[in-house]
Amino acid sequence: MIKYQKDTSNIVTLTLDMENTRHNIINHEIGRSFLPVLAHLKRELKKGELEGVILTSSKNSFLIGGDLEYLSQAKEAKAVFSFVEKLKEVFRIIETLGVPFVAAINGTALGNGFELALATHYRIAIDKPDTIIGLPEVTLGMMPGGGGLVRLVWMLGIEKATPLLTEGKTLNAKEALAHGLIDELVSDRRDLVKRAKEWILNNRDIQQPWDRKGAKINGKGSKHPSVQRFLGLEATRISARTHRNFPAPLAILDTISEVGLLDFKSASRIESRYFTDLILGQVCKNLTSTFWFDFNTIKSGSSRPKGFGKFRPKRIGIIGSGLMGSGIGFISTLAGLEVVLKDVSIVIAERGKGIIEDLLNKHLIAGKIEEGDLQAALDRIITTESVKDFKDCDLVIEAVYENRQLKNQVTKETEKYIDNYCVFASNTSTIPISSLAKASVNPQNFVGLHFFAPVEKRNLVEIIKAENTSDETIARAFDFVKLIKKTPIVVGDQRGFYITRIAGAYIMEGMAILSEGQKASRIEHAGKQAGMKRGPLEMADDFGLNLIQDIFREMANDLGDDYTPLPGYNLLEKMVNEWERLGKHKKAGFYDYDALGTKTLWPDLTNLIEGDEVQLETKEIEDRLMFIQVIETIRCMEEGVVRTTADANVGSVLGWGFAAHKGGTLQFIQDYGKEKFLDRAKELENKYGNRFELNNPLNIF
Repeated sequence: MIKYQKDTSNIVTLTLDMENTRHNIINHEIGRSFLPVLAHLKRELKKGELEGVILTSSKNSFLIGGDLEYLSQAKEAKAVFSFVEKLKEVFRIIETLGVPFVAAINGTALGNGFELALATHYRIAIDKPDTIIGLPEVTLGMMPGGGGLVRLVWMLGIEKATPLLTEGKTLNAKEALAHGLIDELVSDRRDLVKRAKEWILNNRDIQQPWDRKGAKINGKGSKHPSVQRFLGLEATRISARTHRNFPAPLAILDTISEVGLLDFKSASRIESRYFTDLILGQVCKNLTSTFWFDFNTIKSGSSRPKGFGKFRPKRIGIIGSGLMGSGIGFISTLAGLEVVLKDVSIVIAERGKGIIEDLLNKHLIAGKIEEGDLQAALDRIITTESVKDFKDCDLVIEAVYENRQLKNQVTKETEKYIDNYCVFASNTSTIPISSLAKASVNPQNFVGLHFFAPVEKRNLVEIIKAENTSDETIARAFDFVKLIKKTPIVVGDQRGFYITRIAGAYIMEGMAILSEGQKASRIEHAGKQAGMKRGPLEMADDFGLNLIQDIFREMANDLGDDYTPLPGYNLLEKMVNEWERLGKHKKAGFYDYDALGTKTLWPDLTNLIEGDEVQLETKEIEDRLMFIQVIETIRCMEEGVVRTTADANVGSVLGWGFAAHKGGTLQFIQDYGKEKFLDRAKELENKYGNRFELNNPLNIF
């Protein structure tokens, strides 16, 4: 657990090494392991045989956080408070023992792991790309509880520490040095230990800033007028950004304010109280369930078919060099792949390569890549107008316009020049993959890969299994998506698949409410107040109203007499056919868009849609918008379109921006309460029709 080694200079190196795990975390076990080691160090100090201590790790990372398994199941405030206070006791012994402690950070240090580093007197990190440092607890609905918040405010001051804490920013090694989170960078592990020992030998009398006589936090305290204004503006900004759905950022801000008024010991105890309150809250449990447990379930490959070796493609082909194809090319070359980018002419393909170069330049400016990386990425891109250049590709992705005939044509053209082991993927948002696979001579190799625009920013990819897609092809597609650092979910082959289908239900419910005479502004506000990233009408504009119309027309053709138009469809027809409002791409939809992209609701909506004098309560609109998504997700589970709770939850948040604080569409039920959810769904069904009907809800619960 903790390896102890002393050198001839009486400097002890404590190496964290948790058994049977890739990373070190802070849990009860490591907490208990520290105490006897620290007691032994005290005895060594009394004998005059201790000059300093280095804390490091045997893993590739330093220490990645706390025991989320324990915290997610915690129900008693007393137990949580006791746990975090005991952890703080360990950290206080480290910083008050009387000898210098150095954190030799050999890799990522996050959450409790970085809090441990903050309790040392000096922090040295290896400057490598995968060293990530910070306190990201707020992203899981919690806050630092091991004294990290208090220490960071003392070190940096209120104004510098606040955004790091309320936004949960994580930094690479250079950024962490620039922000003052660490003190020094070195190039490798050998230099790490060497510099740590040198620093100890030159800094034998050391005290933390908060333990010095007359200690004050860095910068201005909470009572200073400029700081009070700053905190007030931050509270307003956070409330506007989160609609107060996330309690953690405001709890962090309140704690920061109190830290500026109290001594270190009192502030630490206040931090523990706020931490305990957040841990026991439902939002924290929702976020932890989805963004930690569900996300890691997906990442571990739970949906990947077993029994197939890892797919390591070297060269991929992309058909279509527009924004979508270029986006796929960008993330693929960043991952080290050779990319053959094809379009109808070399001029258009080169234009697509120019889009990729622009994206690479943005990465360069942001410090995410070096100059040499940019050129190497560009050198891996081959532009062409000939399908013959796909002959050595391991995977070809078709990213042409959403037209069945065009997609079938490029499939037939391409398969003449690729081998029988090459995977062929179609990037489509709605057309069933099984129907597209009919054009293929190797349907077992044919798969759907649904990327989302803009590709470089959207983290999700739907992998669609067609009727004849082999398990090996799904496994290979899964490996490719992970290789390009996206999150894969495997979904069934029905029109709209999972993401587009549920997003469409949300959009159409918004149109239904609008067509009833409810005000557009109230509908949009209700969606965002409920936690959605976008209101349903804004999302409709982003999709393109003409595209939504095409989707429903294709659905009507496929289903024939079984097709029943959704409420709100008549309004969609009027928007496209009568009023020629096609969406954001035409700068005219439910919103007007100016030259700068600023949008305002189309004022004529008020006149063109007959108003209802009786306006619904905001909560009623919220429930309709949220329940329709959850109920449609339940149907997707029943039909095998989405297969696991993890895929449903993570897919909903990353795919179309479902309310993150609810933890995703299925976690929403846990948050709401199962029995209450069933009762409310029945109420909505009785009021608004069978689109809110639950067929076999107990099978899902």
